[in-house]
Formats: sequence, structure tokens, C-alpha cells
Amino acid sequence: MRWLSKTRYKIGFLVPTLLVYVVFIILPIFIAIGYSFTRYSGIGKARFIGLDNYKRLFHDQLFWKSLQNTAIIFVLASVLLLVLSFLLALLLNNKLKFADTSKALIFSPAIIAPIIVGIIWVYILDPKIGVINNILRSIGAGSLAKQWIGGTVLSPYSMAIIYFWQQLGYLTTIFIAGLKMIPEEVLEAVKVDGANAVQRVFYVTIPMMRSSISTVIVLIITGIFKIFEIVQQTTGGGPNHMSETLVTYSYSMTFQSSEYGYGMSIATVTFLISLGITGIYFLFSKERG
Repeated sequence: MRWLSKTRYKIGFLVPTLLVYVVFIILPIFIAIGYSFTRYSGIGKARFIGLDNYKRLFHDQLFWKSLQNTAIIFVLASVLLLVLSFLLALLLNNKLKFADTSKALIFSPAIIAPIIVGIIWVYILDPKIGVINNILRSIGAGSLAKQWIGGTVLSPYSMAIIYFWQQLGYLTTIFIAGLKMIPEEVLEAVKVDGANAVQRVFYVTIPMMRSSISTVIVLIITGIFKIFEIVQQTTGGGPNHMSETLVTYSYSMTFQSSEYGYGMSIATVTFLISLGITGIYFLFSKERG
């Protein structure tokens, strides 16, 4: 009876959270998928059109451009974040002078609202008023000034750097927490056995931080596929949608062009790509494990 009583209380605490999750997360996903099979302007009744929206995607050059931009951001930002946040965590985990101050400074961009992050980087990367180009012109290196944002070539790379700057401290903190969970006795034992610093990292630290690494990878994947405010604030998706990501292009089609059905089809594809990459990672990591 005591077990039944405890279980009842546990269920009582979980049900409200589960209901909120279903109503605000799960249900909207299915609603969006449903709208993706319709033609709907936001006014009147949605009309079922089958797979027409998905067929349209294959012939939409702007969709492929937004997919390309998202892929560039994903590859560059994920590599930089995974490698550098781990290395930074290894450095800050040591008892160095000013380590606590450094942790606070590195983490600070993570608490800034994404829209403010975009504003900050506009003043850094803007081709006309940006700090970088103005410094290059002032030292006589104007030929190196580029259209870092708002162009058709460098914008996704700039978005990747901005996202990297914003998330580095947050992911580093997760890695530091993972490092703290490794018993000192294990590290001391392999050190006594003659393992150098690099060997300790690859054969002890990384295997024992598998859960932290998985958490970081999932956060990187889901975070990159949700980049919105940074793009909207820095480029607005321009010029002519050339710097759109999948999320911003879905937003543009849904709320600016009033093509709700088509916008939801883009959102659905984005969700499936993110889910697929995450699933592939877990499948690969399970096989390696």
C-alpha cells in the first residue's frame, strides 16, 4: 500500500507537467503537420491539397538556399562548439588564477537575449557601420572589408560565428559539470600508470563524459535548427531571401506571405531533418558503445 501511495503522488506531480508538454509541444507539432497538407491563408477554411506543398519544395530555389545556409551554419557551428567548448572546459577545470572570472565572462553571452545578440553583432559586422570594416579601412586595408552580413556568400558563416559566440559559455559549463563528476582517483591512477595528458583525455576523460557529450550534441543540433532571432535582426533573411535559414524562411512564408500550409511544410521538413540527425547520432553512439 505504501508503494501505491508513493506512486500516486509521483503521478500527481507528473501529470500537470505532462499535460503542459502535450498541449504546448506535442499537439502543435501534429497541428503543423496537418496544416502542411493544406492550402491556407490564415483566413477562412483550410483546403486539403495532399502532397502539393511538399512537391513545391523540390522546385523552390529559396527553400534549397535556406537549406544550404542552415547546413553551413550547422557544420561550422557544431564543429567549433563541440571542440572548443570541450577544450575550454578542460582549461577552466584546472585551478588557474582568475578561473572563476573567466567562467563568468565566457558564460555571459548565453544570458543575453538573442535579439540583443543580433543588435550587438550588427554593429560589429555591418558592411557600412560595422566595427570590423571601419577598422580595416582606418588602417589602410579597405580591400579586406567584406559584406559580412546581408550578402549572398558570407552571411551563413557569420551566423555560425554569432551562434558559436552566444552558446560557447553555456556548453562549456555543461562540460565542466561533466568533468567534475570524474573521480580524481581514476585520473590519478592512470597518471601513475604513465599516461600523459593527451592519453588521459582520450582514454579516460572522454569515455567517462559520454552522457555530457551526448547532451551537448543534442543541444547543438536542436539549437542550430531553431536559429531565428539572430538572422532576423542581422539580415532579415535578405537580400531577396538569400540569407534565410529553414526556420526564418518558414516564418516568412507563414506570416509575411500568408501561405500557412506551405510554411508548415517547411517547418515539418525542418523538424524531420533535426529529428533524423539526432536519431542517427544516437544510433551511431549506441553501436560504438
